[in-house]
Amino acid sequence: MSTVASTSEIVAAGLGDLDALTALEGSLQAFPWSRGNFADSLAAGHDVWLCRADGDAVGYAVVMRALDEAHLLVLGVDRRRQGQGFGAGLLLCAMRASAAVGVRRMLLEVRASNVRAIAFYEDFGFARIGHRRGYYPAAVGREDALVLARELPWE
Repeated sequence: MSTVASTSEIVAAGLGDLDALTALEGSLQAFPWSRGNFADSLAAGHDVWLCRADGDAVGYAVVMRALDEAHLLVLGVDRRRQGQGFGAGLLLCAMRASAAVGVRRMLLEVRASNVRAIAFYEDFGFARIGHRRGYYPAAVGREDALVLARELPWE
């Protein structure tokens, strides 16, 4: 468990958290992960983190590990709580937990149009290593993704 602020905590999510994960994701994404996607991640043994503040679920992250690489599959923070350090806490938690089990590099995809998210990840040392054409569904057609990576450990 990691602490983000005095009234918040980051915990490993379980099946009892599926409603909270699905509700948060649905409030953030036009094409959200389903309850089944989160359940599948838990069943596959992915690291699924939930951040709670003042008793409410405010953020989440899902990381898939394979050998010495980790893939940040999804990270989100309630729109009303963005900019308060919850995303940073979740990302640091995911990076530290991954590094602690021997992961040497973390990868992620981000929508090419999501300037705010790109800047967020770059602030944590992620750099562009690739481009995936038509990776994400969009209102019209598909949207490209940038592939970012960060070597671990960083401290």
